[in-house]
Amino acid sequence: MLFVTIILDGVGIGAQPDADRYGDAGSNTLGHVCAACRPTLPHLAELGLGCIQPLDGIVCPDAPTAHYGRMQEVSAGKDSTTGHWELAGLRLDRPFPTYPDGFPDAVIEAFIDKTGCGGVLGNKPESGTVIIEELGPTHAETGYPIVYTSADSVFQIAAHKDVIPLDRLYELCRIARTEVCVGDHGVGRVIARPFVGPPGDYTRISEERRDYSRTPDDPPIQQVLQENGVRTVAIGKIGDLFADVGFDTITKTKSNQEGVDATLDAIRAYRDAPRPTFVWTNLVDFDQAYGHRNDPDGFAAALEAFDRRLPEILSTLPEEARLVLTADHGNDPTTGSTDHAREYVPVLAYQSSIPASGGGQDLGLRSSFNAHAATVADFFAVPFETGGSAF
Repeated sequence: MLFVTIILDGVGIGAQPDADRYGDAGSNTLGHVCAACRPTLPHLAELGLGCIQPLDGIVCPDAPTAHYGRMQEVSAGKDSTTGHWELAGLRLDRPFPTYPDGFPDAVIEAFIDKTGCGGVLGNKPESGTVIIEELGPTHAETGYPIVYTSADSVFQIAAHKDVIPLDRLYELCRIARTEVCVGDHGVGRVIARPFVGPPGDYTRISEERRDYSRTPDDPPIQQVLQENGVRTVAIGKIGDLFADVGFDTITKTKSNQEGVDATLDAIRAYRDAPRPTFVWTNLVDFDQAYGHRNDPDGFAAALEAFDRRLPEILSTLPEEARLVLTADHGNDPTTGSTDHAREYVPVLAYQSSIPASGGGQDLGLRSSFNAHAATVADFFAVPFETGGSAF
């Protein structure tokens, strides 16, 4: 038994009814990217992507090879952690705290006191690349870490490796996670952002980034599976979003292509030694490289690159396996915002018997991302209480 879920990070499919409360009225990541760039996506179209809603240049075949539909987020928030937690069967009634004006003095003072670092620079929401260019020279002069946030619930610490060694940066983040960003200030993630290079040519070291996530309050689906003898595999940033809870194997990746490669490796490992296995992959480039940078052309190219890999994924799956493609939120690169968007997410649910049976069915609109956790639990016949209905 093998179940594979691939999260196309940020690939939403239309504003939810409450999008205006989040400043996202009119957002439609897939709709607007397809309208603006007309990406060629024959394999996603064959699965039924164009059947979920009309998309420019994407046909809805008479007999799609996957079941297709949408899910609506009910948790408070639109960040990656909130979306993935709901996909894992959890719900947040209160959003993770965000800091559009920077962190309160009490938080910064606690950080300085508990770390002994003497002071901080920044303390504002900003692009990581922008803030290190702005404050890098002062950081080198003072030795103070650069602390900043974004529209997400994050406490980010940037440091040049020649100024604050990597082990010390990680220590600062661990202290922030366990002693500072707690209680009402319990952000979704504390993130270490190391960089190198001279002023004017600073480079962030993505592979040495480290995320310190808030631990889920209740057991997520992968932990329940693990406790019931199912092998659980996290690929990409999935492990980070759950503070590594519930995963037997965690593989970090630097790009969508590495994420697909690692997913194929996990499928082949299952074929070589079958045992009940859940593989959960996040492909982050759509969101990180293109959505946040308002780059619809890059977003479209990333969709095309993933589409080209789909036949390889489908042909490697064993017959009894299931594959789900979905997302965690939107990130419309055609709007003025560089933030995530409160959008429905697409669902394409594939198994080899669907094409043979005459084509996939319309799953309609599922009222919660919890439907994903319910589907995984149902597949492995594991008891799991969730408000979602399986598809």
